[in-house]
Amino acid sequence: MAQENVEVPITGKIISVEVKEGDEVKEGDTLCILESMKMENPILAPVSGRVAKIGVTPDQSVKPGDVIAVIEY
Repeated sequence: MAQENVEVPITGKIISVEVKEGDEVKEGDTLCILESMKMENPILAPVSGRVAKIGVTPDQSVKPGDVIAVIEY
């Protein structure tokens, strides 16, 4: 089974995590909300599959390259 790492695109803070490990997601589903420069940015699933791992928690500060989630497809 292939895996896709979903990484943080910009420095910010995780406001909420919308999925949990084991959830099935479709391409385009919101995985979490990232606040950066006073704007809330949804982080979307790049592929359809199952969330194998969540790498962030609400109120966590993140930087580009940090892994938000791993999706198996």
